Amino acid sequence: MSQTRLFPLIAVDVGNARTKLGRFAADGGAGLQEPEAVLAVDNATGALDGVAEWLEPIAASRARWSIGSVNRPAATRLIDWLRAHRPDDPVMLLSASDLRLKVALARPDMVGVDRLLDALAANHLRRPDRPAVVVDVGTAITVDLVSADGTFRGGAILPGMAMAARALHEFTDLLPSIETSDLTTQSAAVGTSTESAMRSGLFWGAVGAIRELVGQMTAAETDRGYAAEPDVFLTGGAGLLVAELLGPSARHVPQLTLSGVALAVRGD
Repeated sequence: MSQTRLFPLIAVDVGNARTKLGRFAADGGAGLQEPEAVLAVDNATGALDGVAEWLEPIAASRARWSIGSVNRPAATRLIDWLRAHRPDDPVMLLSASDLRLKVALARPDMVGVDRLLDALAANHLRRPDRPAVVVDVGTAITVDLVSADGTFRGGAILPGMAMAARALHEFTDLLPSIETSDLTTQSAAVGTSTESAMRSGLFWGAVGAIRELVGQMTAAETDRGYAAEPDVFLTGGAGLLVAELLGPSARHVPQLTLSGVALAVRGD
């Protein structure tokens, strides 16, 4: 066993808006693991001051860091911080080739590693005879298909609600900039003001797009000869609310990507 496996694992998901860190025990065991503690850092500020305090429980120990990133500047800031503050910690920046995941695409290296990490984790959650649809409701919304044999088959990418709200404001003359933090709550379908109409369109438009994509991917697998309904997993900021609206086949897994990072490190 490599000596580094004796160190606690810090799994990192560097997204477009936030960087999430999850702490896993050195002896994580088999199967999909949930992090013991999670920290979210706002990428807009670039401040990593809270990381040292969050690491206090393991301050006397070395840790191994495994990073999945779709935001190169934010990942570089974190790696520079680690070199300055924890120079003895081993650091790994994950790529598609590090994952034990079959990818039925010509260029797996061009797929966002977060999507692949979500698929890797979903393979440990779905029923063995079922495909899975994995939805990440983040800055961008991704809806991806994992076939019943565990192969990542691709998917769809569309603007997240905050991104779409910004586009409505910036590409029109009169539509206002609206607060998007409340888009994690259900909006009334019939807006009675410009702002509430925008919230309705943003929220229910995203839910409708996700629901339709899940249906289309289910039909695509049926056409390929797989009759079983897929297991549906959601993660990301509005993942819980959307999962409730999709019905009983949908399950919210808030730390899906971090758990995928931990699986990648173990080679599962």
